[in-house]
Amino acid sequence: MLTDRQARSLQPGDKPVSDGKVTGLMLFPTQRGSKWTLRFTSPVTGKRRDAGLGSYPETSIANAREKALAMRRVIASGADPIDTRKHERAVARVAAAALTFEKAARDVHEELSPGWRNEKHAAQWISTLETYVFPKIGAKKLDSITPTDCADVLRPIWLEKSETASRTRQRMHAVMQWAWAHGHISANPVGVVDHILPKQAPRKSHQPAMPWRDIPAFVKARLGKIDVEDTSLSALMLLILTAVRSGEVRGAVWDEFDLDAGIWTIPAERMKASILHRVPLSPPALTLIKAIKEQKLDKTLVFPSPRKKVLSDMALTAFLRRVKAGSETPGRVATAHGFRSSFRDWASENGYARDLAERALAHTVANQVEAAYHRTDLLDQRRPMMDAWAKQVMSATKQG
Repeated sequence: MLTDRQARSLQPGDKPVSDGKVTGLMLFPTQRGSKWTLRFTSPVTGKRRDAGLGSYPETSIANAREKALAMRRVIASGADPIDTRKHERAVARVAAAALTFEKAARDVHEELSPGWRNEKHAAQWISTLETYVFPKIGAKKLDSITPTDCADVLRPIWLEKSETASRTRQRMHAVMQWAWAHGHISANPVGVVDHILPKQAPRKSHQPAMPWRDIPAFVKARLGKIDVEDTSLSALMLLILTAVRSGEVRGAVWDEFDLDAGIWTIPAERMKASILHRVPLSPPALTLIKAIKEQKLDKTLVFPSPRKKVLSDMALTAFLRRVKAGSETPGRVATAHGFRSSFRDWASENGYARDLAERALAHTVANQVEAAYHRTDLLDQRRPMMDAWAKQVMSATKQG
């Protein structure tokens, strides 16, 4: 049986070597390296034929045997494997020539969507292409799409809707990269559109955050006498007290709360980093949760919408916009996510260790070496910090 040592030792001019395991599989040494060949008798014509299976070592001995055995099965079925292979390649070429951008995009969407976090993202992914891309190049064949075509799709939104343009570009790139990987195109035309389109203005990366010293007055004025049946306001209050993300609050279910231990355990599948996160509940947070539970608004959701579903991501934003409408301060007063920045600033300015604050925010550790030593979530050490933060938040109210 042929070994790698024997295969590597073959020189141009040597006789071909039989594999010894698969009948007819041979390795032919040439001036440009060794070539795999399956020698067989065609069941269709009765003549001897040689089928190429690739070069060694690019095609390993094991891979060559797999290919040869697959061809032997075709022969056993009464067909000629060379003719079968030619027919399959011709069919693939015809299919590729007929494949439009829209058809490819919908295939990519179908393949990728099972791995995405939620149905909303899957719907937005294809909706973006339906709105901005399909009307212009959806009917074009993949191999006829040029960088100019891609730039023309993006140009109307490139400067005016830069975030939308960025997402659209990413999704177009994913489709064309899939096409390249499947051999439908020789290069991805989306990769060079940045060189055709004008330079975009820098994007504002930080969301408006309320200065932490202003939060007590905001809570007293807007949330101090909160009605727990108003799920938007009570959700915002818990978000401020715990410094978690909006989606983690809005999707909270009762099974996640241990009210005796004062711990909220958010499962990995609901976390941005897909890592379970435990939140120590401060006395005000615990009081709020218990008050909501007494109302029995829903058996499952802590903050149900009027239709008993998860609150919309616009619910908290809408409230904060209403606050802004009654304010004389220019710009947005804050975003729900901005309260996490407020907490982070407070923690830094009040001498709390960076590690404690980062764990409270459930931020991932970028440094792999540092991450390897993170064996605990420091829950007990975080509890006094979160109690102090809650005391700061409630300091202007009677509860404070």
